[in-house]
Amino acid sequence: MRIHTIGVYESTESDFFAKLTDNKIDTLCDIRQRRGVRGKTYAFVNSRYLQARLGELGIKYIYVKELAPTKEIREKQWVADKLSGEDKHSRSKIGKEFENEYRKQILNKFDFNKFNEFLSDGGSENVAFLCIEAKAHSCHRSIVAGEYCKMFNYENIDL
Repeated sequence: MRIHTIGVYESTESDFFAKLTDNKIDTLCDIRQRRGVRGKTYAFVNSRYLQARLGELGIKYIYVKELAPTKEIREKQWVADKLSGEDKHSRSKIGKEFENEYRKQILNKFDFNKFNEFLSDGGSENVAFLCIEAKAHSCHRSIVAGEYCKMFNYENIDL
C-alpha cells in the first residue's frame, strides 16, 4: 500500500482532483475535525461536494474523525503560530506541544492494525490522508502518515 498526504490550501479545485487521479488514489481519508471551509475558494472540499466529486472519480471517501485533533489540541498550535507570527496558511512546522498532545491523546489511542485491516479488506492500494494545510509537515496528517507507514513499512508520499 502507498500512503499519500494531501492538503487544500494553495490548490485549485482542478489541481486538487488532478493530484488524486494522477496518483491513482483509490481511497481518501478525511482526518479533519470539521469537514467544511468558509468561502468559495476552497468550497470543493466541503464534505457533500467532495464526496460527490470523489464518487464521480471512483475514489472511496472515509471520514476518520478519531484522527482529528481536538479543539484543545488545535489551540496549542494556535499559540505556537501566534508566537512564531504564522497562521495555518503559512505555517512552516507543527509546534512541539501540539505534536506531543496529538500523539498522547489521539495517535496512541488509535487502532492502526484495525484500520489497516479495514483498508486492506476494502482493496485500498493508494490511500491519501486529507487535511487543510498546504504543506504536510505543517499539519497533523504528516504525523499520521509517518506513524502508519513506519508501522506497516509503507511508502509515504506528499501530494
